[in-house]
Amino acid sequence: MTDRPTLILIAGPYRSGVDGNPQAVAADLARLEAAAGPVSAAGHVPVIGECIAVSALRSAGAGAADPLGDQVLHPAVERLSAHCDAALRPPGDSTGAEQDIATARRRGLPIHHHVNEIPRHTLKETA
Repeated sequence: MTDRPTLILIAGPYRSGVDGNPQAVAADLARLEAAAGPVSAAGHVPVIGECIAVSALRSAGAGAADPLGDQVLHPAVERLSAHCDAALRPPGDSTGAEQDIATARRRGLPIHHHVNEIPRHTLKETA
């Protein structure tokens, strides 16, 4: 158990190897979102950087599969990871996810490969 809930970056495939196919990007996002539920159930805050960064991408007039994503998504996720306490690396080949994990390692964050490795946090009632 841990004494407080933590922000856990979920670093998995989002656009790798999909050749800009919007349906494939959506399937990758669905897998990232599926990993978020168990992180939340363990008492933590799941963070999918791409979900946050995609707003910046859209404001630049591009979509998730746009090549501009490399210039917007990865730097935004890297900045976001500075606020996270740990990272979860679900399976799947992904250059971007490996970059995110390398950044997390440089920052000394714990890297988990399965949600069962994440210490649980239970909120305590306060009067």
